[in-house]
Amino acid sequence: MTGETFYLLCGVWALVMLAIFIQAIRLSYRIEARSPGLTNRSGFPRKAMMFHTVTNTNVALDQETQGMRRRMIGLLLIVLAGFALLWAGVSLFRVAP
Repeated sequence: MTGETFYLLCGVWALVMLAIFIQAIRLSYRIEARSPGLTNRSGFPRKAMMFHTVTNTNVALDQETQGMRRRMIGLLLIVLAGFALLWAGVSLFRVAP
């Protein structure tokens, strides 16, 4: 594999992982809006409370919110698997000096 092809594939991989992670962040904000314990009442923007939504801390227990939470966890697992595959691919095709 040429260097240019490798860099192109890594760039596409990075864009895909970023898009999936942004979808997970958007789901986290939607889960927070549906959960009274996580609602932002300060009026100021804040970071997504992804740790709380993954661990089910103060998250609404209705079926739809829990389904959204499971989907967000699935997206985060896809991102984790993408990093593992990239690591495996790079270590597999490492060129010896």
